[in-house]
Amino acid sequence: MNVITKSATLPDGRVVSIETGALAKQADGAVVLRCGETMLLATVVARKEINLETDFLPLSVDYMEKFAASGRFPGGFFKRDGRMGEQEILTARLIDRALRPLFPDDYHGDTQVMVELISSDTKDQPDAFACLAASAALSISDIPFPDPVSEVRVARKNGEFVINPTFAEMEECDLDLMVAATDDSINMVEGEMQEVSEEVMLEALKVAHAAIRELNKIQHELKAEVGKPTREYQTLEFQEELYNDIKNIIEAPIYEVARGAFGKEERSERMSQLKDKIKEELTEKYAELEYYDTYAQMYFKKIQKDIVREVVVKETKRLDGRKLEDIRPIWCHTSYLPRAHGSAIFTRGETQALCTVTLGTKFDEQTIDTATFKGSKKFMLQYTFPGFSTGEVRPNRGPGRREVGHGNLAERAIKGMVPENSPYTIRVVSHILESNGSSSMASVCGGTLALMDAGIKVERPVSGIAMGLITTEDGFAVLSDILGDEDFLGDMDFKVAGTENGLTACQMDIKIRGLSYEIIEKALQQSKGGRAHILGEMLKALPEPRADLSKYAPRFFVMEIPHEFFGTVIGPGGKIIQEIQKTTETTINLEEGEKDVGTATISADNAEGIQAAVQQIRQLIQVPTVGDVYTAKVKTIMDYGAFVEFLPGKEGLLHISEISYDRLNTMEGIFQVGDEVKIQLIGVDKKSGKFRLSHKSLLPKPEGYVEKERSDRGDRGDRGDRGGRGDNRGRGGDRGRGGRGGNNRPRD
Repeated sequence: MNVITKSATLPDGRVVSIETGALAKQADGAVVLRCGETMLLATVVARKEINLETDFLPLSVDYMEKFAASGRFPGGFFKRDGRMGEQEILTARLIDRALRPLFPDDYHGDTQVMVELISSDTKDQPDAFACLAASAALSISDIPFPDPVSEVRVARKNGEFVINPTFAEMEECDLDLMVAATDDSINMVEGEMQEVSEEVMLEALKVAHAAIRELNKIQHELKAEVGKPTREYQTLEFQEELYNDIKNIIEAPIYEVARGAFGKEERSERMSQLKDKIKEELTEKYAELEYYDTYAQMYFKKIQKDIVREVVVKETKRLDGRKLEDIRPIWCHTSYLPRAHGSAIFTRGETQALCTVTLGTKFDEQTIDTATFKGSKKFMLQYTFPGFSTGEVRPNRGPGRREVGHGNLAERAIKGMVPENSPYTIRVVSHILESNGSSSMASVCGGTLALMDAGIKVERPVSGIAMGLITTEDGFAVLSDILGDEDFLGDMDFKVAGTENGLTACQMDIKIRGLSYEIIEKALQQSKGGRAHILGEMLKALPEPRADLSKYAPRFFVMEIPHEFFGTVIGPGGKIIQEIQKTTETTINLEEGEKDVGTATISADNAEGIQAAVQQIRQLIQVPTVGDVYTAKVKTIMDYGAFVEFLPGKEGLLHISEISYDRLNTMEGIFQVGDEVKIQLIGVDKKSGKFRLSHKSLLPKPEGYVEKERSDRGDRGDRGDRGGRGDNRGRGGDRGRGGRGGNNRPRD
C-alpha cells in the first residue's frame, strides 16, 4: 500500500494527522483522520454522468458515530447502529454548509460525502474534525473542489480562547463556536455562548481562522502529493439569444416588482405570470433546443437575482419597501392556549410561530445515548414546519434535517437563560404557522415569551434576528430581518440571538466563497440594534415572567433525606414508595447528594397530594424523640399491653400500666387491632433500644394521684396479680401482689 500521511499540531500540542491510501480505495477519495485515539473515516463518491436538467448541486452529507468506536453496545432492542440521531444530523449539517459554497457554480454532479467515527477516546470531540476529514477526502479526489476548507471549535476558558477543547474542558467554557473557513475567508459559523459581546465573537473568529489555515495547509500538501487531476464534467453551453429574449420579456416587470414593495403572495403571483409569458412567447421558437426548460428556469433565476440585488445595493430599496435596517411589524400574544402550561404567538411580518411550554418531572427528561455521550437533558426545544405555513401541499413526515437544525439553534439560544436549579423538565415546541424568512428566530422570540408565560423565571429574555447580505461589483448591503426571497436571492443568512447583555447563539450560512471580517463585523453590529428593537416589542406583550405557574402545571416540593433513609423510603422491592405514590397521586424521585444527604422531589397536579406524600416521607425518616406525641396504630394485643406502630417501621410496647391512671386487670375490651391511640415516647432503653410508650401521660392526672416508683423490671411483675398468696418474692415492685404460688416469679 502506498500510504501518504500529513500532520499538523494544534495550539495545545495535540497532533492531527490525515492519511490516505490504506482504506476504502474504491471511493473517489478516502482519508483517515487521527487525533489521539479518535479516528474518522471520510469517503467521497460522485457520479460521472451528470443530469443536465438539474440546475443545483445534489450534494448529500452523512455523519455517523459507530458505537463500536467507543466499545459500547447500541441502546434499544436491535443492538445495531441505526439511522442518524439528532447530534449526527447536526454535525452533518455543519459539514454540508461548509462544503456546499465551494463547489463550482456549474457543477451539478450527484455527490455523496460520508464521515464515520470509527474510534473514540471519549476525550476529543469528533465533530470538530469531521469537516476537515470530509474536505481532505474531496481534495485528494478528482471531484471538482478547488479550495480546501477546515472547521474547528473555538471556545473560551477563563478568558482564553481554546481550539478544539476536550469534552472535559468544554464544561468550563462560556463560548462554543464551530467555525469553517478557507485560507482567505470565513464561510460558516454556528454556536452558543453565555452573553458575550460582538467584539468577543469577532475575536474568536480570528483565532479560529488562524488554526484553520494550518489545517488547510496539510490538505494542500496531501493533494499535491496524491496528484489526482480534476475530472472533466458536462455543463450546459450558454445560449446568448435565449438569455436576451428572456431578459427583454421580464427585465422591466422585475424592476417594477423589486421597487414595488409588494407582499409575498403578490410577488409570487407576478413571478408566476412572467414564467407563463416566457412559455407562451418562446416555447415554439426554441422547440428544437434541448434542455430548453432547464435553460429558461436557470436564466429567469439569474436575471431576477441580478435585478433585485442591483436595486438593493444601488438604491438601498428592499423588496417590501423597507430600508436596510428596518424590522417588519411585530405582533405578540401570550396565554393563547388555556390548557398549555405556557403559550405565545410571535408574528413578525409574514412569519408566525405558535410556541408552547410543557412542564414535567425528572422522569420526563430526554435520554441521550450516543457513541460519545450517555446522559439526559431537561430542557428541549422542538421545531415543526408544516406545508401550510408556506401555502404548500406537503406530506407530514418525521422531522427533517432542517427542522432538527432550526430547533437546535433556538434551543441553544434560550437554554442558558433557564435557571439551572429549576426542578422542571421543560419542553418548548415552536409550531410555524406562517413562514417568510427567519422562522428559527421567531421560535427564539416566541419560545422566550412562552417560558415567561409559564412562570419560568428566565434570567433575561432572548430575542433573535436574521441578517442578510447582497454583494455586487458596486459594493455590498447588509439587511436586517430578511425575507424568504432575500434569503433565496441573497448571499448570506446570518442568524443572531441574545439578551440585552450579549449574544447567546448564532448561525451563519453563505452562498459565496467566503466573507470578509468587515462584512461580519457590520452584520454583528447591525444585528444588535435589531435585536434590541424586537426585544422591546416582545416585552410590551409580557414585561416579566408570570408570578405563578399555570393551574394545570405540576407542582414540586423538594426535601432533604439522609442517604441512610433511602432504603426506608423505597421499601422492599420499592413497595413503600410505590404505595405512597399510588395513595397520594404523586411522582417521587430520589437523588443522592453530597455529604450523605440526598433529596426527594415530589411532584403532582395538586398541592394536597404533595402535602400528603411529604407527611408520609417525613414520618418514614423521622427519628423518634423522647417527649414527642404520636398517633399510633395497634398491631398486636397481649395480656400485658399492646404493641403499637407509632412511626413507619417503629414499634413499641404500650404497657397495660401506661394506658390509664385506673388500674387495669386485663386488656380485654381495651383495644382492637387497627385502633389508633395517642401515645407519648417517655423513654428509650439504653441497652436494648426499646421504646417506652405511654398513653396515660397524655391524660389529666387525677387529683391526689401519687405515682408509685417501680423498677424497669417492674413491668414484668404486673401480671403477678394472677398468682396465689405464696411468699411474695415477685419482683414486680410494690404493685406486685404475689406470684403463682411458692417462690414463683411472675411471668411476662
